[in-house]
Amino acid sequence: MDRSRPVLAMLTAALLAVPGITALSSAARAADADLAKNGGFESGLDNWSCSASSGTTVKSPVHGGSSALQATPAGNDYAQCAQTVTVKPNSQYSLGGYVRGSYVYLGASGTGTTDVSTWTQSAPDWQRLTTSFTTGASTTKVTIYTHGWYATGAYYADDISLTGPAVDPGQPPTTPTGLAVGTITSSSVALSWSAVTGATSYAIYRDGVKVQTASGTSATVSGLTAATAYSFQVTAVNDAGESAKSAAVTATTSTGSGPSTGLPTHALVGYLHASFANGSGYTRLADVPDSWDVIDLAFGEPTSATSGDIRFNRCPVSECANVESDADFKAAIKAKQAAGKKVLISIGGANGQVQLTTTAARDTFVSSVSNIIDTYGLDGLDIDFEGHSLSLDASDTNFKSPTTPVVVNLIAALKTLKAKYGSKFVLSMAPETFFVQMGYQFYGTGKFGGQDPRCGAYLPVIYALRDDLTLLHVQDYNSGPIMGLDNQYHTMGGADFHIAMTDMLLTGFPVAGDTTNVFPALRPDQIAIGMPASVNAGNGYVAPAEVTKTLDCLTKKVSCGSYTTHGTWPTLRGLMTWSINWDRYSNWEFQKTFDGYFG
Repeated sequence: MDRSRPVLAMLTAALLAVPGITALSSAARAADADLAKNGGFESGLDNWSCSASSGTTVKSPVHGGSSALQATPAGNDYAQCAQTVTVKPNSQYSLGGYVRGSYVYLGASGTGTTDVSTWTQSAPDWQRLTTSFTTGASTTKVTIYTHGWYATGAYYADDISLTGPAVDPGQPPTTPTGLAVGTITSSSVALSWSAVTGATSYAIYRDGVKVQTASGTSATVSGLTAATAYSFQVTAVNDAGESAKSAAVTATTSTGSGPSTGLPTHALVGYLHASFANGSGYTRLADVPDSWDVIDLAFGEPTSATSGDIRFNRCPVSECANVESDADFKAAIKAKQAAGKKVLISIGGANGQVQLTTTAARDTFVSSVSNIIDTYGLDGLDIDFEGHSLSLDASDTNFKSPTTPVVVNLIAALKTLKAKYGSKFVLSMAPETFFVQMGYQFYGTGKFGGQDPRCGAYLPVIYALRDDLTLLHVQDYNSGPIMGLDNQYHTMGGADFHIAMTDMLLTGFPVAGDTTNVFPALRPDQIAIGMPASVNAGNGYVAPAEVTKTLDCLTKKVSCGSYTTHGTWPTLRGLMTWSINWDRYSNWEFQKTFDGYFG
């Protein structure tokens, strides 16, 4: 039972009897305000950011209003949901909120003095948690948060408040002027505008919908459709709010397409185990169904990690009892090509480390890969560098001008091969997510110390070959959580992960949070989404219904779930899977899903 309230009431009554105290006491209390935004979660997760996409809002149970937060810890994440609040220095604040569940925490960090938290071990019904802190002499921002604990199940939070002296936010900025269109491509429009005094950022609107923010006075809006007219506006933002929208400018994207490589509008890409066998069994090339438009022969591997000398050794009879002869294999390649299919040699794989550390290794790579292509009459090359084949030197922090030898030499080698074989040459890449999308957060250990030097290491290669690249099919599997353009972490295994990862490629993204250094959007005809064919093929298997949701969202903007894409891409090229062998093992489930969707 709370005994403090009667005592406080008597004390207040006594003080009110003393002349001169009433007005002073009331004025002090009146200066306090609730600084937490959307503390009752009535506007969804607005103003809140939850780690690893762990949070959502629910209609039951709730403490007040009609909504509450539900967050679910999973794996190595304890489902923290937080927001940053503007505060006054040298001021006292009270943090409170209602929670429900086991091991639920409420706290504040960045106070400038002593960070605080409070928790309950078990709250089967709503329980109020409170704590307080005093800000430091120079503290103007504090992060308030709630979280659960590892593997303890979902928790709930509602009616979170931060009470204390409010900060006068001043006035919103004035409306930006001078909005102008710069470079236009088939998928992007560059914009610039005049600076606004007092603005801390700017919001860019496309056809009336906010699509991105910028810290400076220019931005490139990517992920657009070719030969399409768009209207753009910009607003100025500070702590007090957002200005009115600027006068609109219009721009029409150019008509653009990649090199004509003979691929169908929507293509199914798969890897064929040609040099080894595993639990999926060996599949002859002639037995691959006609649904497969691009067949990547796995794998050409180096004689040593740094030699650059690539050899393609077909699976021996001792390992693959039903392997076809070389003559039959070459005949099957020609038959596939006659049917309009593309057959490529894929270099690398999990066990094939290729590090082109010298120009000699670069030149050997070109000559040995050319020999494989010519020997078998192949249509092109797939780069499947994994492990530490690509990593960045500490000083390499600009994806547009790389300096790391293994990156520079690979770019040069691929450009040489593309030039040698001409416009019909099919060039594809299959990087893992941390090689590409992790560049959204980290790029280069020199600038973002302590991170894996592979983070974003494919970015300079993709950028340098963006006009020559036929297909990019990032492996959206065997991956940890990745932050999307919504600043939320997305976890593999469902449509949400594939939608968020693909939206990044089709929209472009700021590298390591630098909005002036945006990795440009790729064309939708260059993108095939990489998925495992079955539960046996890799972590992150996606059920057919989730594959369909992914395609619906990206090509039609329906069934998108909680993630809002930055565009609609009906010409998305298609799907890639590891592997044809594993799909055959699973009764062709992946192939049937693709055929059922694209016909």
